[in-house]
Amino acid sequence: MTTALLLVDVQRNMLEGDAPVPAAAEVRPRLETLLDRARTAGALVVHVQNDGSQGDPDLPHTEGWELVFPTRDGELVLRKDDCDTFAANPGLAADLASRGVDHVVVAGMQSEYCVSATSRGALGHGLRVSVAGGAHATYDDGPTAAEISADAEKQLTADGVSVVPAEDVDFTT
Repeated sequence: MTTALLLVDVQRNMLEGDAPVPAAAEVRPRLETLLDRARTAGALVVHVQNDGSQGDPDLPHTEGWELVFPTRDGELVLRKDDCDTFAANPGLAADLASRGVDHVVVAGMQSEYCVSATSRGALGHGLRVSVAGGAHATYDDGPTAAEISADAEKQLTADGVSVVPAEDVDFTT
């Protein structure tokens, strides 16, 4: 079977501009390297784009809504208005299965929201799930962003998700 990379909400409002996530300078190059490695391995790449509401920095068709990394032919671009990409795109699991995908690597924003919900959604569809450690981030919210991301990893691990350092993700298995 094969592995796909799900880049969740890797949008300009999260990594650029006036209010990026605190770890943007560290996370962006990890995401870019992960994307390059997935492409080199011939893995399916799925770009997930959050559709914010009126007044949100990711309101559709605004600068903040745009994807950070340009897409390539053959890559999927999905939109969502739910934290769980699978709930927002009911045909995604079947589409992945039709392409032979049984393992997804999840990376992007925000650790405790869309990265976690999408990972759990993938588990619910019987997929093997890895979160790319160091390639997801969030904002400070009481605890620091780093603490929130670490807690999200602990909770996902307890749910059956593998957390793999981004540099150790293998797209050939």
